[in-house]
Amino acid sequence: MNYLKPLKKFGQNYLTDINTIVKIAKTILPENYDHIIEIGPGKGSLTRELLKQNDNITCFEIDTRVIEQLTAEFPTIKIINQDFLEINLKDFINPNEKTIICGNIPYNITSPIIFKLVHEYPLISDVVIMMQNEVAKRIIAKPHTKEYGILSVILGYFADIEYCFKIPPTVFYPRPKIDSAILKISFRRNLNSKTDNKLFVQVVKAAFNNRRKTLKNSLSNSIFAHQDIFNSEFDFTRRAEELSINDFILLTDIIKSKYKE
Repeated sequence: MNYLKPLKKFGQNYLTDINTIVKIAKTILPENYDHIIEIGPGKGSLTRELLKQNDNITCFEIDTRVIEQLTAEFPTIKIINQDFLEINLKDFINPNEKTIICGNIPYNITSPIIFKLVHEYPLISDVVIMMQNEVAKRIIAKPHTKEYGILSVILGYFADIEYCFKIPPTVFYPRPKIDSAILKISFRRNLNSKTDNKLFVQVVKAAFNNRRKTLKNSLSNSIFAHQDIFNSEFDFTRRAEELSINDFILLTDIIKSKYKE
């Protein structure tokens, strides 16, 4: 593919090291997936490796400059010129197929992409994505640490997380100023059916809204401000970073029992 100047507005940093590309592909393909969805194939460096084992691939690429060339080089796969954040995944995924989503995603929209995937988790088996190493460390963080936060709790509830490996800036063009990492997210199929998943996410976000304050103060300044939720045996004097995922599940169930629509 002809030289393309990476565009800052799309957060583009092209992978240039074939060994790293192959290593990522091997992380994606140890299992047999019916369908692979790649976010931001760019010039197709990872796509070429994936095609060696699976040709049922759908790529979402926002950069119109590469669409014609990607289509010409990979005629057997679907190239969709759309913003991944704006598409409806249900239009592209067969729920009876085992689907993995992967990609070197723009780091400035990592959180929105993760929340989109969480929202659609019943459609997805696994996710293997590259992100800032700092964000990956936050996702796998444990309670009572400064890194522990919203992403740690929400992804830890919905999925099993594996920190695969760190990637240095030297394998990109242009070189970013930070390290990157590959994270594997395997969505669970055995979530507690009694817990309201949507409410769980709202509770976690509200609890961490003022993370240095107590839960009572944080929740009192949230959508739960006018609900009678503090008359229970739950310890609301703790801060959000002190709660385990099971604590958040219990808190969600308590709020659900008292919540007034």
